[in-house]
Amino acid sequence: MPLVRIACCIIRRAREPVFVGHRLFRYRYSLFEQENRFRPTDIRVSGVTTLQLGGSGYKLSDQRSTSCIKGRTNYESSAPYLHISRDFEYSVFRALGTVNFIHTLSMPESKPFERLPKTVIPKHYDLQLKPDLKTFIFEGQETVKIEVKQPTDKIILNSLDLNIKSAKYILLNGNSIQPLSSNISVEDETLTLSFGEIIPVGEGYLELHFTGELNDKMKGFYRSKYVSQDGEERYAGVTQFEATDARRCFPCWDEPAIKATFDITLIVPESKVALSNMPAVSEDIEAETGLRVVKFDTTPIMSTYLVAVVVGEYDYVEDKSHDGVLVRVYTPVGKREQGRFALYVATKVLPYYKDYFQIAYPLPKIDLIAIADFSAGAMENWGLVTYRETCLLVDPENTSAVRKQWIALVVGHELAHQWFGNLVTMEWWTHLWLNEGYASFVEFLCVAHLFPEYDIWTQFVTDTYIRALELDCLKNSHPIEVPVGHPSEIDEIFDDISYNKGASVIRMLHKYIGDEDFRKGMNLYLTRHQYRNTFTEDLWSALEEASNKPVGAVMSTWTKQMGFPVVKVTNEQMGNDRKLVITQEKFCADGSSNSNGCLWMIPVMISTSEKPGEVVHHTVLQTHSVEVILKNVASHEWVKVNPGTVGYYRTQYPPDMLAQFVDAIRDKTLPPLDRLGLLDDLFAMVQAGHTPTVEVLKLMKAFSNEDNYTVWSSISNCLSKLSILLSHTEYEDLFKAYGRQLMQGVAARLGWDPQANESHLDTLLRSLVISRLGWFGDEAIVAEAQKRFEDHVSGKALLPADLRSPVYKAVLSVGDESTYNTMLKLYREADLHEEKDRISRALGAIGDVTILKKVLQFAMSDEVRSQDTVFVIISVAMTKRGRELAWSFFKENWQELMNRYQGGFLLARLVKYTTENFASEEHATEVEAFFRDHYSPGTERTVQQSCETIRLNAAWLQRDRENIHKYLSSGK
Repeated sequence: MPLVRIACCIIRRAREPVFVGHRLFRYRYSLFEQENRFRPTDIRVSGVTTLQLGGSGYKLSDQRSTSCIKGRTNYESSAPYLHISRDFEYSVFRALGTVNFIHTLSMPESKPFERLPKTVIPKHYDLQLKPDLKTFIFEGQETVKIEVKQPTDKIILNSLDLNIKSAKYILLNGNSIQPLSSNISVEDETLTLSFGEIIPVGEGYLELHFTGELNDKMKGFYRSKYVSQDGEERYAGVTQFEATDARRCFPCWDEPAIKATFDITLIVPESKVALSNMPAVSEDIEAETGLRVVKFDTTPIMSTYLVAVVVGEYDYVEDKSHDGVLVRVYTPVGKREQGRFALYVATKVLPYYKDYFQIAYPLPKIDLIAIADFSAGAMENWGLVTYRETCLLVDPENTSAVRKQWIALVVGHELAHQWFGNLVTMEWWTHLWLNEGYASFVEFLCVAHLFPEYDIWTQFVTDTYIRALELDCLKNSHPIEVPVGHPSEIDEIFDDISYNKGASVIRMLHKYIGDEDFRKGMNLYLTRHQYRNTFTEDLWSALEEASNKPVGAVMSTWTKQMGFPVVKVTNEQMGNDRKLVITQEKFCADGSSNSNGCLWMIPVMISTSEKPGEVVHHTVLQTHSVEVILKNVASHEWVKVNPGTVGYYRTQYPPDMLAQFVDAIRDKTLPPLDRLGLLDDLFAMVQAGHTPTVEVLKLMKAFSNEDNYTVWSSISNCLSKLSILLSHTEYEDLFKAYGRQLMQGVAARLGWDPQANESHLDTLLRSLVISRLGWFGDEAIVAEAQKRFEDHVSGKALLPADLRSPVYKAVLSVGDESTYNTMLKLYREADLHEEKDRISRALGAIGDVTILKKVLQFAMSDEVRSQDTVFVIISVAMTKRGRELAWSFFKENWQELMNRYQGGFLLARLVKYTTENFASEEHATEVEAFFRDHYSPGTERTVQQSCETIRLNAAWLQRDRENIHKYLSSGK
């Protein structure tokens, strides 16, 4: 495909509408509740918060045309970024699918935005903070060495929620200039100091005194509540600055490209631990107050969002990595031993990355600290990485294998950022995916090296790759690389696209150019741009130089276009050879085939049954269609496109080719990644209406002897979606019987108790199977769960950590108020946050509607941390009985939830899971109407995606419900 053709396609697709959404997960990069695996909920890693958007709400209309964003962004200047239109369109095929309705939900107008002027830039901050953990007020003062690039009478920087007490500019000759006025713009989040005279070109010092609140919103410099060992309620002061919340702590140039060095001083009570990015270099006692004055070493040049401070009571464990870096893991007092596993991982990760990047970690120390109240999963502050307790602490008696595995990944992710994101930083939030997508890929490289028994790359497909595809096929997805202007728009790109799609396309690129050239390119990129800022194209340039392959041309089709292709395969036997015709078109969740002329440059690989683990042919599909001749492939042999499920696309086979895989699935000669990829692709075709649902039900029967955990994870994902869909029918019990029959074999093989020398993956699989069978109401499983639960409560035999979540849910599913009260007692007695998390997220499994209402009230109580409230509500929303209940509860408590979360990630999670599992046009209309009248910043894209998903569910049910019923009734 000529490059000019590709460029035209990219330009056209880049104008797809994009709207504010959530970050998964963080997500986000995402933390799923993998002990559940039904419909995972998630927590972001490298957290971000959302600020208020302008506009008065939503407006619903019907129209027959498509509106696109029109605007411009100048990343090198302060030119405004304007959205003239934020409309979107999507098509819904109703009933017989003969009428195409276009529903258009008009979004609030985006505010005009200008980046900070470059007339004045900071070179160094000397920052002092004095938090009061009783009054929740902090005092601050800073002296910022600045360079005046052009004569000006104003200095404009970022500030939000701060009370500026005084300000002055000091020239190098010692003279000072007082500002005539200072203006704080809440809307623009800026502080403008007007001096009434020209400040000359050159260096000088801006001195500011200010105060602020240690807020309870988990953003900026905030307070985190914990309970001391003697039962006293206390607070720590901690920071969370990404993306634009450093300005809530100190006035600053709060943009990633405006880097500086920092000297940080904390004035704290003598009994408190004080931490920052660098090691402490001096400690003194303040004579008049007796407070400790802790001064930290000067940081490297860095972005403001990576600055961090923590003041509180902590224990720690420490060690040194092989290359001499001091590593400490800080834990709540009395829990230092729970930091051992993270310490082990961190000390091994640092040398691994040093070897992989061929660049040493540039700081003398790194601290990892568990924070009690933390909206994200973790945050990569340079030298001081902050985590939720559940993402860092491991209790050998109470931490599940899947949680331990997850912690290894999270530690690997955040430490990857110490190079990729901190040493080299994206120029603007448009290029966020460079940080997050890459770190999400490299964490798997690292964990695969440290823990080969995890088989982590197979899990990558179910936990990262498939999640990205599921979101990216919606009409309300967005390209990986999205123009971002006002800070309130930044949160829209912290989602499964930036994280999971970003990681998936980098994995595809890694396979395309090979590990050796990939490593060379990464070293070139990091060396060339260290301590500076980059654009996406800088990465492509380095990898292209290292590999001599057209990386930029190939990857631009994946980062600048929304969505992904489906590769359709047909075959013809030609004597001893097989001819394949491979075509591409955009894959859409609603089954439509309008690609608008867009093409991708697709690295296509092929394997055959003769060499199932090898690539026998590879090419780059850059046109609509290509022919491939495979030599010496007999007519009975299977041919697999996308072996290893590495290419970021769906594959569609004709029935004859699909049938050839069945025996290879049964006898497992088809490799695990190909078994699960084949099933997931077929399931996607079912959802899009290209294949009847009955066909995937038949294919899943071939997996009855499956023994691979990750393949079962993919099967469970499909069963979960079908279970939710069929909960809207009168024959849900027939489907549960199908599920029980499918999983009884693997359940019998595994049993309840671990075998000697059992593999890590079998431990995970046992939890998954028991959980799923409990959900399906398997009487034997539920009865055994009840017995073991009674022994656990009585202290006769404690449940292994891996079985607690499935047992809790199975018991609750048939439980009464007494069961519920027992669970609350366990919750209140639990000392480990992970155990509290397990219990609270299981409560929604209870079947009694009256008790479910109590669960929802409990979620909002002081007993549940704000960071966890949404997941308790979600546990109710995931059930048939609780779905309507949770949605009504959300609507009734909307204002309180808005006050608590101020929009953003956690609220977006709640919106998603309390809405998307409906399956009627009436519900879609109701959701749209509610959010039209109740403006919820940071949830706009989530609302769109949920309404689209509801309508897709309705179309799917309308299309296949009768045939599914007939198949399930036949008992085949």
